[in-house]
Amino acid sequence: MRILALVPGGVGDQILFFPTLADLKERYPEAMIDVLVEPRAKAAYRVCPQVHEVLTFDFKDRNGPADYLNILGTIRDREYEIALSLGKNWAVGFLLWLNGIPTRVGYKTATSWFISNPAPLNENQYAAALYHDLLKGLGIDTDCPSPSITVPNGDIQWAEGEQKRLGLTEGYILIHGGASQLSQAKGINKLYPVANWQPIIEDIQSKQPNLAIVLLQGPDDAPWVTELIALYPALKVTRPEDIGKAAAMIAGANLMVCTDSAPMHLAAAVGTYTIALFGATHAEKLLPPKNDKLIGIQSPTGKMADIQPKDVLAQIWRG
Repeated sequence: MRILALVPGGVGDQILFFPTLADLKERYPEAMIDVLVEPRAKAAYRVCPQVHEVLTFDFKDRNGPADYLNILGTIRDREYEIALSLGKNWAVGFLLWLNGIPTRVGYKTATSWFISNPAPLNENQYAAALYHDLLKGLGIDTDCPSPSITVPNGDIQWAEGEQKRLGLTEGYILIHGGASQLSQAKGINKLYPVANWQPIIEDIQSKQPNLAIVLLQGPDDAPWVTELIALYPALKVTRPEDIGKAAAMIAGANLMVCTDSAPMHLAAAVGTYTIALFGATHAEKLLPPKNDKLIGIQSPTGKMADIQPKDVLAQIWRG
């Protein structure tokens, strides 16, 4: 049996979908599970052992007939028996119907005409649980587990070498305050300002001078990192080249302080104590419930910059 999951969104959305893939694989252990994701999200599957093949399609692009014909052919060649569609676009259901996939799972909406196995749509819950509800369309009605990942051994070894290179002998706090270019383009500012980080960094350095502070730099974070290094030359910087190495560095940290981001979801998956900052997005929908290792701080105004450094520090030093 071959199963296809269509999962639009970025790396964070994929990590939130991992519990669904894990339970799907448990129910159909002999099945080959493929995913169809946006090109920017393909990297997430380095740490997901349930997936056989990762196909790419830019769901949000202005796709023409030729684009849909190409993906139609790609899907048809693999002869899928089951497809799960995370999106709510009727055209995707139509695409699956055209392919002749007999079992087409999607959310029950006013336009889910081409879905054979509808699942309930409850958007007022943790996003991973929302995604996991798709399995109800296959008669799988189990609780949603927390996201988990499998970090390749080579990436763990890389992180151990990186910790030695940076001299992290007495532990470290990892900071990620960047924002993806797509989020900025969509008008969602997930960048916590450098001016707000300054009192946080100074307080940590004052109270824990032997505990290193490491900046986790992603592809879009260079200006933010450069500014902080200019202000605090003692800060250290790690630049993992892929999601597995980033996850390994996060797993080794004593604490992570970050904005709502893909690294936040990695921290949740590896069990690192994490303080996450939320502006326009909502902590209760993006952090696993009832997890004492994950603390969400919500902006009172919906703007990331309006989270007060003293509130972040209160969570860092609590207890």
